Amino acid sequence: MTLSRELWSDNGDLAAATLSHPFVSRLADGSLDRATFAGYVAQDAFFLESFARAYALALARSSDTPTLLALAGLIAGVSDELRLHASYAARWGIDMSGVEPSSATLGYTDFLLATAATGGLAMVFAAMTPCMRLYAWLGAQLDAGAAGQYAEWVTTYADPQFEALASQLEQLLDEHADDTPGVRAAYRRAMELELSFFESAFRRPA
Repeated sequence: MTLSRELWSDNGDLAAATLSHPFVSRLADGSLDRATFAGYVAQDAFFLESFARAYALALARSSDTPTLLALAGLIAGVSDELRLHASYAARWGIDMSGVEPSSATLGYTDFLLATAATGGLAMVFAAMTPCMRLYAWLGAQLDAGAAGQYAEWVTTYADPQFEALASQLEQLLDEHADDTPGVRAAYRRAMELELSFFESAFRRPA
């Protein structure tokens, strides 16, 4: 088993907790309050900009051409996600300017950017892979039952192109990381922060 597969398997409890979270289940069946989703979109756009910066920091540190090109493609994938958020904002009148990040959002972005600024590529990929793998997995799990006003969100992350991006990041993790306590801790922490992000989006006042 590859390291990325082993880490995902070992953190299956957090993946399952995210899948069963009311934010995710109500998003899947279309019953999630629209104001709650709008708040999530704004917070996630803020997060994604930091995610792109973390990729850029890793790219600047890359010493081989295949890794550099892979990271450039992954940054382009973030651009596609941000365009999805912008389309929601335009259609639903979501104010994306001057977003005040929640404590959960800041906790996650601070973790990513600090890891990208001070850690080696192994640690950066360990911290970033859970986001991509979790969203691809959620999309696949929810795709058959997706309905209502948020079906586009589900189909975006169920798309084979997004799965390919998640797999590409896992490949970078496998190529650059060894199975160390630090790598395991970074992966676990990112999974915990993902769950906290959904919880904060669900509980945050509209």
